[in-house]
Amino acid sequence: MANLKDIKSRIQSIENTKKITRAMKMVAAAKVKKSENAAKSTRPYSDALVDIFKKLVSSVGTSQPSGMKFEHAIENYPLLLSKRDVKTVGILAITSNKGLAGAYNANIVKNVIKAIKAYKDNNIDVKLFIIGQKGLSGLKRKAEAFDVEIVKSYTKVINEVSPIGAETVAEDLADSYISGQIDKVEVFTTKFRNMMSYSPENWDLIPVSVEKSDEKENHVIDPLMEFEPSQEFVLQKLMPMYLTNTIYHALLEAQASELASRMTAMSAASNNAEEMIRTLTIDYNKARQWAITQEILEVVSGADALKG
Repeated sequence: MANLKDIKSRIQSIENTKKITRAMKMVAAAKVKKSENAAKSTRPYSDALVDIFKKLVSSVGTSQPSGMKFEHAIENYPLLLSKRDVKTVGILAITSNKGLAGAYNANIVKNVIKAIKAYKDNNIDVKLFIIGQKGLSGLKRKAEAFDVEIVKSYTKVINEVSPIGAETVAEDLADSYISGQIDKVEVFTTKFRNMMSYSPENWDLIPVSVEKSDEKENHVIDPLMEFEPSQEFVLQKLMPMYLTNTIYHALLEAQASELASRMTAMSAASNNAEEMIRTLTIDYNKARQWAITQEILEVVSGADALKG
């Protein structure tokens, strides 16, 4: 029979753990609603931006007007729209800095590793751009094993999601593409569904695709719309906004997914702790009952011995 002191110590330890997991669940629940609202509130803006962007690209094309200069790689829309033979792929993996979020980070890392293997089997090199400390920790050893370069990692970007952080990532990716270091950028992240679920996603970011998802979709500029000084100039300014907003929105979705996953994981941990406490309490009561019975037997035996 287990020692009463050991069982009591285990119960106390699990009680302390349950307090921590319950507190983490409450914090995640408070934050996830705010993140959910932030992610959902940006969707109308993103849809409108994508719509006007596609219309402008369809109207302007990918040719570079004479005399136009691009100070930043993210503004160079003709090259960012142009496709070329893929010899090196840049993968942007969006993870979190903190753990205790269930399988959230593990699923993203697993999908990235699966993609690396597929590209390597087709003799295509891979370069990694990693957002989040957990992604960096999970992919660093695998990157060495597959001879994959980690070009840049970002840890502060996911802590406080902002358009400025997203713009930094977008500029680095655009610069690598324009300079010819990579021929394609693929993003691995998650999409927030609701408080209880999210789904892993991966999609191409660069070269920017304007292919129609719907045959009935209208990508024609309204003849009443006027652009000053020109459509090309507006498109040059719109390209950074498009890429930055795409990454910014992905970061918001990832943040909401992480918090939802942490809330679910901590809820399950709290429930498991309660079940363990219930089981240990039963064991404690049995052990205590056995100890009392043993003491009674010893007293009775001693009394019988005195009578004899």
